[in-house]
Amino acid sequence: MYRSSNIVARIFDRQICTPAPGTSVHHARRFYENLVPSYTVYEVECPDHSFRKFTDDGQYLISFSRNHQELIVYRPRWLSFSCKDEDCDKHDLPSRAKRFDSFFTQLYCVPLASCNELICKDFFLYMESNQFGLFATSTAQIHDAPAVGGAVHGVPSIEKITFHLLRLEDGEILDKKVFSNDFVNLAHNMGVFLYDDLLAIVSLRYQTIHILQIRDSGNLVDVRAIGEFCREDDELFLNSNAQGMALSDKNKQLQLPGNHIENHLHQGQPNLGNSFLSGIKQRLLSFIFQGLWNEERDDTLRIQRLRKKFYFHFQDYVDLIIWKVQFLDRQHLLIKFGSVDGGVSRNADHHPAFVAVYNMDTTEIVSFYQNSPDELYLLFEQFCDHFHATSRNSMYMNFISSHSNNIHALEQLRSIKDKASSSAQFVKKMLASLPFSCQSQSPSPYFDQSLFRFDDKLISATDRHRQSTDHPIKFILRRHPYSLKFKIKPGPEAGSMDGRAKKISSFLFHPILPLALSVQQTLFLQPSVVNIHFRR
Repeated sequence: MYRSSNIVARIFDRQICTPAPGTSVHHARRFYENLVPSYTVYEVECPDHSFRKFTDDGQYLISFSRNHQELIVYRPRWLSFSCKDEDCDKHDLPSRAKRFDSFFTQLYCVPLASCNELICKDFFLYMESNQFGLFATSTAQIHDAPAVGGAVHGVPSIEKITFHLLRLEDGEILDKKVFSNDFVNLAHNMGVFLYDDLLAIVSLRYQTIHILQIRDSGNLVDVRAIGEFCREDDELFLNSNAQGMALSDKNKQLQLPGNHIENHLHQGQPNLGNSFLSGIKQRLLSFIFQGLWNEERDDTLRIQRLRKKFYFHFQDYVDLIIWKVQFLDRQHLLIKFGSVDGGVSRNADHHPAFVAVYNMDTTEIVSFYQNSPDELYLLFEQFCDHFHATSRNSMYMNFISSHSNNIHALEQLRSIKDKASSSAQFVKKMLASLPFSCQSQSPSPYFDQSLFRFDDKLISATDRHRQSTDHPIKFILRRHPYSLKFKIKPGPEAGSMDGRAKKISSFLFHPILPLALSVQQTLFLQPSVVNIHFRR
């Protein structure tokens, strides 16, 4: 702990004092209490782009053109300008220093989308070890598409979804992965999860989890598909078994006397149709059945319990679909199941949902939480960081505040819990965020709740648009002297002239530098108001 809040004194303390083992990074992050984005350039002259985010290592700023056809990548750089007077801090910045290109250098502009496709502006994943970026383009949704070829009824269809893997250093497109007549939830990375070099893509329409590997060469390689089949040879086994059954039936028909009629439509053509449930659904039903079976020792009580808890709800279990998936590690997936309506709804909080842990190596369901949300919530409260599965190379992501690693976040969570009118509704609301969306939080130290206090209703580390306010958002020190360190105000400096227009804001914080962008936009496609907040 530093004895002084003065930055010079802290530098001297760092030279002569050694932090406790395992706390060196936390000790160094205390310097951000002195290095804050305390100056704002309002309404910066900048290109009319849709700014997405900084990469987690701070090397790139990702943006898209307004027509959602092109990717534009910038390199952040620090502002520099000359001043002839002795005390430059008292003077306003020169006009040229207030331009966007004084803070960012455009590296390249790459066309990604074809004529009938658009870039999904809410989707972007970054592979820090190779500096690869994953982007997505898609055609328009077809909401009343017929459910053919094993598709789930009620899930919309997209004619073409293309995932583009780029090397961000030079913008070269390394590989593509195309899904045709499918549906993947691309909003806020919900349908895709990246862990190390493994990529999980959830096909809602065909209820398949596609596992891909991103090679160092920049190739997207199919590893396995979990859904209709769980093991790699399941399809081969079922087809060969069906062929054997068809051959056996044919021989029986030939042996029957007087049977001269042959059905040429089905000879030699095994038609599995919908005679089997999908592999992942059978694993789930087996796990539920075995759990109920083992709860009772008496056979009579077992049968009664299975009738009440399993067979009575059997069709409800069969109708469940996969909503969302995340990696817990390289072997385990956290899978959320629910109804079809909840899977395609923008707000699925009101729909019942269940969570399962699936082992990809053994193809077994390890655990399933349905009528025990309190048990899952206890794990969520105590081990929240384990649900935020981050790649081993993402050092910055290891210091995001959560209620399992930060006492202030835990106190805030318990305060919300105490104020909740219903404990069951509170638990349901908290667990609705599971599985977490990939790379959905900013690693900026200014969101470290052990350093600063702020109104998380107005701003937080979570990557979401928020209702804009004309009042500045305050960042206050957590420690003595509990002073106001800096403010972030989106929109024009004098406030909005039209108070009736609904405005939303997004905040892009650099993960390392005292630098942030606030972007305020209205719902009428007017140019965004971009402010740059930095340490002068």
